[in-house]
Amino acid sequence: MDACAALADSIAALADRGYSNRRFLKELGRVAGVRRGPLWPFDAARGGRNRLRGRGFRRSVDDETDGQARHFAGTVAVAARIGGGLTRWLTVRVLRDTPDTADGRLSEEAIEFARAIRSGELAQADAAAWVRQRLCHSAR
Repeated sequence: MDACAALADSIAALADRGYSNRRFLKELGRVAGVRRGPLWPFDAARGGRNRLRGRGFRRSVDDETDGQARHFAGTVAVAARIGGGLTRWLTVRVLRDTPDTADGRLSEEAIEFARAIRSGELAQADAAAWVRQRLCHSAR
């Protein structure tokens, strides 16, 4: 399965719902099994759930597992709640996803995505294309 394309499709469907930017980012976390309510930290700490299994990510952000869609969506959801700086610290120090690894680069992309959506620099309507262009192996 092309999980990156499925992730982009999920983002496009979320964008059609008209949520606020913050809620949009939190809802994206549900793709990774991170709930919106008060239990989200437990979901995030255990790594969420792989709802979009498969591949399809560019080599630079592909760790050769079927969990990159979960990784991206979960990191976005965490960054939406606690900010990019603390999310980055957690990914590097706790998860050991250093910037020179595929997971570290994917975490950085997720943090940038969350920042761009929150600031309004990236419109929700353009978010799926952003993912396809920057993360997916072959853009559709």
